[in-house]
Amino acid sequence: MSSPSASATVPAPEAPVRKKRTDHHLWGTYILLVLVAVIELFSASIQEVTDGSIFMPVIRHGGFIAAGLLIMVVLQHIHYRHIYRFIPFFVAVCIIMMIAVRVVGTEVNGAMRAIRIMGVTVLPAEFMKVGAALGMAWILTKNQVKGRRDITRRGLWLCMLFMGICALLLFSQGLSNTIVVVCICYSMMLVGGMGWKKFGIALAIGAVCGVLAIGYKTTIKEDVKLTPQQERVIALNKEGETARADGRGNVWRERVKQHFRGDKHLDKFSTEHQQEQLSYIAQAHGGLFGVGVGRSRENARLPLAFSDYIFAIIIEELGLFVGLGILVVYMWILGRSAKLTMRFRQTMPGVLVMGCAFVIVFQALYHMAIVSGVFPVSGQPLPLISKGGISVLATSLAFGVMLSVARHAVRVTDTQAEQRQEQNILPEDARSVNPSITEVVQA
Repeated sequence: MSSPSASATVPAPEAPVRKKRTDHHLWGTYILLVLVAVIELFSASIQEVTDGSIFMPVIRHGGFIAAGLLIMVVLQHIHYRHIYRFIPFFVAVCIIMMIAVRVVGTEVNGAMRAIRIMGVTVLPAEFMKVGAALGMAWILTKNQVKGRRDITRRGLWLCMLFMGICALLLFSQGLSNTIVVVCICYSMMLVGGMGWKKFGIALAIGAVCGVLAIGYKTTIKEDVKLTPQQERVIALNKEGETARADGRGNVWRERVKQHFRGDKHLDKFSTEHQQEQLSYIAQAHGGLFGVGVGRSRENARLPLAFSDYIFAIIIEELGLFVGLGILVVYMWILGRSAKLTMRFRQTMPGVLVMGCAFVIVFQALYHMAIVSGVFPVSGQPLPLISKGGISVLATSLAFGVMLSVARHAVRVTDTQAEQRQEQNILPEDARSVNPSITEVVQA
């Protein structure tokens, strides 16, 4: 006769989560952008050749790309729930670095934007953009309203407070980064399930605060003493005598004023507007099919051709069709992220992947808008392509988070056992159902 313990039924273990997936779309877009960067930086970095080696700018950029690839591979193999727990620490580090810029920072392109860490020049604003997206994802995940598409009132005020802190830290360094971060935050609110009433309140508060901040910054008489580099930047851009005495805010005002001057495309070439004019000349020279790799005529004359205006050199050498193709690549990142988000069962993976996509795509669109003359002259790198190691690392970090989510997150098409297992391993305050799914179910 068998014992009771022997005859007891042993519960079957839960089915393991299905084999992890590598997202070839995200990897493919990353590799395409890296290839364009290696090819075009060779031409655009001619002004950076100072040690006799024409390959050094590309080699330096290649080193940062290799470091970025390492970051991506490591993050891809880390479950996104661990990234979620790390977000508060990452955001805190970004905020500390932004504050350090105000205290012990160094000047880059006419403003205090960088700090030195172990001999390396770091631009905290590049990491702050990623931190803003991850921080918003963290807040939105924790403040979902169960059973319907909305977030709590507490979530609304936390979102506004966090966005305000990020914008305030970036505002003194440049308006373009501030605009990008604000766009990221508002887009995150929509993706994260904020109801239309709360979103309207958020827009109204942001509009009032933005108008007051820009009005104050562009009218205050700062009477600052400019450094020699700031004097050279102002002389290069011909931003007006008021900018010399009135500070950064009036630099913005002068740039906007010059951007909206009448018949600007009919102006004769002059040093007063040489940045935008040389950019237009480069694009016109390239035409539909370009003049060929390495045959740029404007790479030696266009200021910051290797960073803020590299898209103009791309069009000059490879043509308008290739330029539009690069635009499609960036939009593909956004579209792929949106498609993934619609498949996730949980809120957290969706807002993480969309937040990182917004960081990359909004920055790319802003760069292209500046180069093509849609937006006023400003400085915004083209993700992965523009010269600038910290920008490459920050972009690779965003790609790594997206790859981690795409690899580990469970889809609505997966089995019930897999969905239960994912919910059990997530932090208790991060188990809300994807608001997109909630909306579909209610409909």
